Amino acid sequence: MHDSVRIPHRFHGPPDSGNGGFSAGLLASYVDGPAEVTLRRPPPLDRALTVEDRGDSVVLLDGQDLIAEAVPATVDLDVPAAVDLETATRAAAQCPTALHPEWHPFPSCFVCGPDRASGDGLRVFPGPVEGRDLFAAPVSFPADLVDGTVPRVLVWAALDCPSAYPMYTGDTRPASPYVLGRIAARVDREIPADAAVVATAWRLGVDGRKLFTASALFDGKGTQLAVARATWISL
Repeated sequence: MHDSVRIPHRFHGPPDSGNGGFSAGLLASYVDGPAEVTLRRPPPLDRALTVEDRGDSVVLLDGQDLIAEAVPATVDLDVPAAVDLETATRAAAQCPTALHPEWHPFPSCFVCGPDRASGDGLRVFPGPVEGRDLFAAPVSFPADLVDGTVPRVLVWAALDCPSAYPMYTGDTRPASPYVLGRIAARVDREIPADAAVVATAWRLGVDGRKLFTASALFDGKGTQLAVARATWISL
């Protein structure tokens, strides 16, 4: 199987490459069920990329360059209890990059960029939940990108950036930016376009330049919608 896909500039993370979660979700759509995607290079924007099925994996190519590869995965995590929308909204008000806008390495990011207008990006701004080792924020999906239910690629995007925020410990800025290296996600339920959605994220561990985290999405009643684990790389 060969297919051609394109990542429009709207869906960038860093200004010159695709948002990691969106790009990973785009490739994961060629895998049945939960998938793990490893990003090998920054995903190029606004040009044709090739999706190739290699039997045990599906890869994304820019010419001969390997951009990403996806494989089936098992995504089983101990997910912390959900927080309600009100709690998530309070947490978002304490988002480190909301309190310190100059800390954001990619302020035009499709998912968590504060420079994106409402209705254009997701504008997910996770902040610490009082009394818990957890970050949370509300999620709003742009109306022009959903039709009845939220596309799987946007679910992956919404799981991505929140999982970066456990990099923040106390009132301290990381010494260097982190970028997504790998993400594995499982989508448990379809998300209605008008659903109230909360993203949560928590830290799993650190190994040198690698930060291991996880994230989940819940509806307004606390029902789990999706879950992911991620590996972030300090530049």
